[in-house]
Amino acid sequence: MTAALHDDYPPPGEWTTDDLDALPDDGRRHELLDGTLLMSPSPTRLHQSIALMLGAALQESCPADLDVTQAVEVRLSRTRAFIPDLLVTHLDAAERNPSHYRPHEVLLVVEIVSEGSRSVDRVLKPALYAEADIPYFWRIETADGIVVHAYKLDPVKRIYVEQARMTDGILLPEPWEIDVPLARITPRRA
Repeated sequence: MTAALHDDYPPPGEWTTDDLDALPDDGRRHELLDGTLLMSPSPTRLHQSIALMLGAALQESCPADLDVTQAVEVRLSRTRAFIPDLLVTHLDAAERNPSHYRPHEVLLVVEIVSEGSRSVDRVLKPALYAEADIPYFWRIETADGIVVHAYKLDPVKRIYVEQARMTDGILLPEPWEIDVPLARITPRRA
């Protein structure tokens, strides 16, 4: 917790999205998992550079009825809320300038795995995004070069099925025709 929190935090019982709304902006990501507050430090330069460049590449190619944005909360329920690194939403939802989205407004979520988020990004978030019926999920690994894992929801089993594992670029027929060379999302060396 931060010193900026008041005496009424943590709230009695479980955390809710209302409690998230009352938190001060302290530069950390505040997410909820079944009423438990999760806090992550600010992302690294590599993480943010990949998100920025991928977001720009997707925005250039996505259909006009979609919108690409970074780090906007997706509220899966009153006690579950995550902040994907990148997300593609329906434009009509984006036009209301939301501070958060509902799962039915989201087409694709992208998580870039960081040192402190491996289990959450690889196991937990995909399972809960699938349970919430978000159609597409991508996981980007950076430990040994950039690797993009693309998944599509199996709507019957409500799990993600891997479409592709890409190390040269992102080449996919859906959710729209996507062709992004890996060099386009690779940050400059510092």
